[in-house]
Amino acid sequence: MTSGSHVRPAGAAPGEPRSEGLRAEGEHHEEYAEQQARADADADVVGRDLVGRDLVGRAPEHPHSARPRAKRGAWRIGTPLVVLLSGALFTISAYNSEGTDLRPGRYTDLAALVQNEADQYDDLKSRLDELTAEVELLAADVDDRAVNKFQERIEELEDPAGLTPRQGPGISVTLSDASEDVINSTSRDPNLLVVHQQDIQAVVNAMWRGGATAVTIQGQRIVTTTGIKCHGNAVLLQGVPYAQPYVIEAVGDPEQLEDTVRNDADVAYYLARAEIPDISVGWDFEVEDDVEAPAYDGLLSRSYAEPLR
Repeated sequence: MTSGSHVRPAGAAPGEPRSEGLRAEGEHHEEYAEQQARADADADVVGRDLVGRDLVGRAPEHPHSARPRAKRGAWRIGTPLVVLLSGALFTISAYNSEGTDLRPGRYTDLAALVQNEADQYDDLKSRLDELTAEVELLAADVDDRAVNKFQERIEELEDPAGLTPRQGPGISVTLSDASEDVINSTSRDPNLLVVHQQDIQAVVNAMWRGGATAVTIQGQRIVTTTGIKCHGNAVLLQGVPYAQPYVIEAVGDPEQLEDTVRNDADVAYYLARAEIPDISVGWDFEVEDDVEAPAYDGLLSRSYAEPLR
């Protein structure tokens, strides 16, 4: 008996055809081969996964994963920048506001605002008058030759300093903005249609050069320390806001004052604007027989006091 084709397959019954046994054995090998192939494929995937992992156990990133990461990186940079810019804007706003409200909607009633500030000034002025009277009373009780000498010198300087009233002939100049009709119909620069602080200063300086012994604006005595400053639609004089029209009066020789004012270069520029129909800022000049200039009653610039020896 030779090995090979005459050997009966395992599990085959005697007399059973050999072809059926070969078929069963072939199917068994094919099933085994498929299982082995699947196992090899799984092992290959696991192997690649293990090889591709880094030391901390993270799987390699997908080739297309760079784009989402780039977006996340942009947010990490952009968010702090936005926060810093917002903080800078808040800081700038706080600095520019100088403790006031930047929203103009709260101050729509300019007349009420001016009146409120004027009332506050009056209260402070009353307190100043009380303290000044108290100081003068205490000074009068001091019997000292040095004090009396300085007091005489103070009295000599009171008049040129504007601390005594003045009265006499002079002139009156009134400056005002263009009328509403002109403002609504003109295409000119709005800055040309209103009175500016430099316009008021030009008239006052011309009056001083013309020999004025006293000058007032809105009835307030002007001295060497008086500042004229625009404050919205008003002008501040010694801390008090005044709205236009602005009445400027001077005590002195009317003819000399008029000649100096009308021939001043800065005043001439204002007069040229007053003569242009579609600008027409207000100008009114009057020679006055009697101008009253009250004494300056504002704050005096006293930095400190020293005892007399």
